[in-house]
Parts: sequence; structure tokens; C-alpha cells
Amino acid sequence: MEQRFERMRAILIVDDEEGIRHGLRNFFHKKGFVAYEAFDFHSALAAVKSHPIDIAVIDIRLKNGKNGIDLLRELRRIEPDLIEIIITGYGSIDTAVTSMKEGAADYILKPIDNKKLLDVVSKNLEIRELKNENRFLKRELMNRSVPHTFVTANQGLKQMMQNADKIKDSPVTVLITGESGTGKEVLARYIHFTSNRRQGKFVSINCASLSENLLLSELFGHERGAFTDAIERQLGKFEMADKGTLFLDEIGDMSPNVQAKLLRVIEESSFERVGGTRRIHVDARIIAATNKELTQLMQAGRFRDDLYYRIKVVSFNLIPLRERPEDIPLLIDHFVQKYQKMYNKVVQGFSPEATGLLTRYEWPGNVRELENVVNQAVLLGERDWVDAADLGKALFFGKRIEGQEVDFDRIKSLKKAMRDILQLYEPRIIEHFLRKNRYNKSKTARELSITRKTLDDKIQRYDLQEG
Repeated sequence: MEQRFERMRAILIVDDEEGIRHGLRNFFHKKGFVAYEAFDFHSALAAVKSHPIDIAVIDIRLKNGKNGIDLLRELRRIEPDLIEIIITGYGSIDTAVTSMKEGAADYILKPIDNKKLLDVVSKNLEIRELKNENRFLKRELMNRSVPHTFVTANQGLKQMMQNADKIKDSPVTVLITGESGTGKEVLARYIHFTSNRRQGKFVSINCASLSENLLLSELFGHERGAFTDAIERQLGKFEMADKGTLFLDEIGDMSPNVQAKLLRVIEESSFERVGGTRRIHVDARIIAATNKELTQLMQAGRFRDDLYYRIKVVSFNLIPLRERPEDIPLLIDHFVQKYQKMYNKVVQGFSPEATGLLTRYEWPGNVRELENVVNQAVLLGERDWVDAADLGKALFFGKRIEGQEVDFDRIKSLKKAMRDILQLYEPRIIEHFLRKNRYNKSKTARELSITRKTLDDKIQRYDLQEG
């Protein structure tokens, strides 16, 4: 089986016989690999430390004291993701068992059948790709991936979407601005998933929710032992987004130190992991977003001018929902379809009175708040249509929509009423304190007298992520 990959893979041939090294190097070079050679334990270590190696083919018998098993152990320690295949001219079962226990992916006897070796190499590279993809997809499911359908009837936003279509296949950096909840990540996902990078990953990170050290580790990854809790190597978001898109949410909250490192990555398309020395090259399109005025931060010396102009090659501004009331009926229908499928309920839509009521509301929480209202209406509703009397859940931080009164005749029990009231107000209370604390979760949890884990669970349940 001859397997082709999107980018050239690097293979290291470790054998003390020069003829075997050269033969295998030429063979894999013709198959599209970058091939390196090493003749003993120390030259192999030097090669792995100097070059990004995907797979190593190691002879069990090496000169200068240490054998292939010793090398296998050391490479597993410094490069845990490296695929290692042991080759030998001695068909010892004990040797095979030892090498597999130490982490070898496979075991091949000399004389080497090149086609069989290529099959083994290709199979293991494919398995590693599938494992990485599986980890990423699990993470995406845990994060409740945001949809990338951008719904609007506003002429200004329609023109903005046309401009987004013009640049989406370009690798240029993009800056998206707008109030919290206007759909900045939805637009970023639209650009990615309708572009020529859609086969790559969309990787997002909130720059405001992490400390500087954690943000550096999340962006660039870290090597084992880089700091106290670094018990194993971790890939960073940049590596995950290779051939795809990296979405930097709330970039205005990024510290000057991280800004400097980000600028260097944009300029050089490469970086080093925290605690590492090897340059890693990536091809990731960067989309940044913020609800802050970056020009004001620049004047205050809190945001770098050079980084601003690097990320603002193309910019889009999302106007708040209160300035585009024509979108409210469309968004209501869109979210009704989404949540009736999620809850397996039949809801025809909102009555004209209910729609009119929501259209007159100012929506300080923007599209996110509207989505939450529709979500609760579909979940708690007991009829095919949602009418004005059902919209007690459309309150925001205790502010009543004009003309809305509580329908006491619909209360069937105090216990159920209290449960419904909790579901109604809990997300708004949590969002209020998150906004107040600039989405500092630890501080918010302390003020609400709940644990950080409980807060994280509720943020996920009510979809209260900043964006």
C-alpha cells in the first residue's frame, strides 16, 4: 500500500551499514519522504534534535556501545510522538517482544523488503494521523462546536459577506470586531468552512481566559519538563491548525509578551515550543477577534502597533443586533429549527405578537441572547407556537420587555414554577457576573459561591462562552 500525505514526511534511517542506509534513503526519497541517515546512537539523537522527524527505522545492532533498544527508549523519552520501527538480521522472538514493549510500532527482519517496509511506514503514519484527528474531533465535540451559517438580511452585512467570500481562499490575516455576542466566531467559521482550507482544522482559543504562561503553552505547545506540571509534551494550537485556521478570540486581552511572540510567528510562519529549541514551521491562517477598540489600546501602549497592522490586513465589523432588527425574525426561525431538532419537539415558530415583542427589544446580549431566548422557549414551551405570554424568559438581567407580564394562570405547581424560574434566570445571572469580571471564571465562581467546575458546566450548558 503506497500512502500519499498532504505534506512531506521525514524519515530517519539508523543502521551501521552504509549501503543499507544509502539504499533506504534513496528509496524513501523517491517515495516523497525527506530522508536522513544516522550510523549510531549519538548521531541518531543529534538528527532527531536537529530535524522534525516523523518516523525512525532503527537497526537493532549498532556500533559504539549502545544498541537499537537503547536508542528506542531514549527517542521515546524525548520525542513521544515519533514512530519507531525495529529492523534486524536476527529473528529473535525475545528481541521482538522487548522492542514492542518499549514502544516500537513494528518489527522487520533483514534482508529488508522495501515494499513491505513502505507499507508498514505508511500504515503507521496513517494511524497516527487518525489518532490526532480523533483527539481533535473529541475536543470539538466537548466544546460544542459553533455553527458557521451566517444568517442576515441586513444590506451592510450582506456586503460584508460578499467581501468575506472574496478573501476566504487567501492566507491573509483577518480581524473581526464587534460587541460580545454578535457572532464573531460564527463569521470566522464561515470563512474557514467555505474556503479552500475547509479540509484543515478550525482551532479556536480565547486569549482572555488564560494567564500569560498558560496562553503561551496553549498557543505554542510545550516540551516535557518545560515547567513543573509539564509531565509530557503538548502540541500547541498553531501545530493543530497547520493547513487550517487559528481563531484568536479576544486578542485585545493578550499581554505584550505574547503579542511579541505572535508577531514573530506571523512574520516567520514558525515558532518554538515552550522549553524547546527546534523551529516548527506551520501554515495556519490567522483570524483574530475582539470586542475592544484596539486603536485606543494602542494609544495607551497596551497593544503593539506592528501587530495591529499585521492582523488587520482585512477587517470586518459586526454591528449589534439592535441596529439590524430585520434580522430578528430570520434568526428566530433559524434557532427554532436548530432547537426543535435538538429537543425532538415540534415547534412551528413564534407568533406575530411574540416576534414583534422581540423585535422591539434592544438585545444587549446580541445574537447570543436571542438564541438563548429561543432555546428556552422551545425547551419549555408546551404548544406548537410560541406566543407573547411564553416570553417571560426574554428578560435580561431583570429588565422586563415592554408589555410583558407573567401569566400566573399557567403555573401548575410551585415546585415546577421555581424550577422554571431557575432555568429562566440562572444563565442571565451567570452571564452578568462573567461580563462584570471580564470572563474571569475563578473570580466569577468565588462571587457566586460555586466551584469552578460547576461554573464551567453551567457555561457549557447555557452556551455562555465569550465571543
